[in-house]
Amino acid sequence: MGGPRFGPRFGPQLSSLPLLIVLCWATRGCRANADAKRLYHDLINGYSSLIRPVGNNSDRLTVKMGLRLSQLIDVNLKNQIMTTNVWVEQEWNDYKLRWDPEEYGGVSKVHVPAEQIWLPDIVLYNNADGNYEVTIMTKAILHSDGLVIWKPPAIYKSSCEIDVQYFPFDEQTCFMKFGSWTYDGYTVDLKHKHQRDDSNEIAVGIDLSEFYLSVEWDIMAVPARRKEKFYSCCEEPFPDITFNITLRRKTLFYTVNLIIPCVAISFLSVLVFYLPSDSGEKVSLSISIMLSLGVFFLLLSEIIPPTSLAVPLLGKYLLFTMVLVSLSVFVTIAVLNVNFRSPATHKMAPWVKHVFLQLLPAILLMKRPQDDDDDDDASAKGFDATPSADKPPPPQELALCAYHAEDSSDEPDAASQAPPSPTLPPLQLDQDLARPVFNVRFIAQHMENADHFDQINEDWRYVAMVLDRLFLWLFTVACVVGSACIILEAPSLFDDKLPIDILMSKVAPRLRRIHD
Repeated sequence: MGGPRFGPRFGPQLSSLPLLIVLCWATRGCRANADAKRLYHDLINGYSSLIRPVGNNSDRLTVKMGLRLSQLIDVNLKNQIMTTNVWVEQEWNDYKLRWDPEEYGGVSKVHVPAEQIWLPDIVLYNNADGNYEVTIMTKAILHSDGLVIWKPPAIYKSSCEIDVQYFPFDEQTCFMKFGSWTYDGYTVDLKHKHQRDDSNEIAVGIDLSEFYLSVEWDIMAVPARRKEKFYSCCEEPFPDITFNITLRRKTLFYTVNLIIPCVAISFLSVLVFYLPSDSGEKVSLSISIMLSLGVFFLLLSEIIPPTSLAVPLLGKYLLFTMVLVSLSVFVTIAVLNVNFRSPATHKMAPWVKHVFLQLLPAILLMKRPQDDDDDDDASAKGFDATPSADKPPPPQELALCAYHAEDSSDEPDAASQAPPSPTLPPLQLDQDLARPVFNVRFIAQHMENADHFDQINEDWRYVAMVLDRLFLWLFTVACVVGSACIILEAPSLFDDKLPIDILMSKVAPRLRRIHD
């Protein structure tokens, strides 16, 4: 029934078969570990990590070095420090650490603690922290031909001279200078791992395959250069390798948080001239803008280093805006002075009338609204033809006024039928009507003078409006041209070169596809 059955005789053997397989593999692993253990003891026995591994003391030991950048942690502008996470790759040949793999069960490489073998004392020369050398002692890889590979990770804080001329559209070039602290070039020759014999320049000197892209900086170039320097103390050269890192700032953050608010504030200074003079808030708005610019100056001083070598681009723009706002305050005060002038304090010159009431309004496309009371103006001009109020009216005029007064006081029917009295004595009415006529003329003259004063006041207000419109256009052009000239001064705005970290990094293939 069903599949084949094994007798009780084979049952225990089959149940122990997995255990036998595991034991075989464990025995093989133990054998390999035993060979590696024996190799390790044979290599380390009698080995001194303090002696340079050369057959003759005059022989030169070549150490090849490389740098793999894992992360750009920070670029501190104020303290001028670049913090990086790197792998310091070092290779050299140690003749004392050679063996025949056939004698040790085919073991061709072994991992040993780095403290137990000789290590080159390569340090970061431009270190800005207390640790000049690698602090994490990882294991080194020993090959059967004597090749030693050591790739310890390290977090370095290196000094970096910051150029703030085009901040925040700036490019920075920081460097990391490595070299032996005690060995000269005749004892330990330091070279780049990708260096050719005929050149000391390496176009791509830093490995960016494991680089995590920075949110603030793009890496544009990573060349390396080997140099030899002679010091006054010694005749021997001291080689070093300088890794340069060219960084271009990603400007989105500073554009949104600094540039756009500054541009908005600069154009607010233009709107001061659009505000009516009678509102009484023109100077208050200008002072408020100056205070807001002071806040941005404080913010800028907290970001950039306190250097006197160059004025940052953003600082230039803030100074330009501050000058515009200061000028707007002076111009606003002058406009307010013109706006509130009157005939009692100032007399308008003819050239002012010609320039600000006729010429400039036509150029600035301003049209002064005309008065609708043309009839009132005509009646006001009619008073100019009447005699002066200080002269007594002629008898004929008094008689005519008295006749019309008497005629209007009668009943309409009676007045229409009654003939004019030929015996009306006009001189008798002179004393009775002279005073009322004089008062009427005085009132008319007063109203005419009041209208004339109002007209002059309106002319001064219109001159102030013309000045406001003129400076509105002037300051608008100054803001646009000045902003464009200052901001477009940065060369990085016209650099469309693709960053090298996006091309070389295997960690961010998605961003590389986006740029492609």
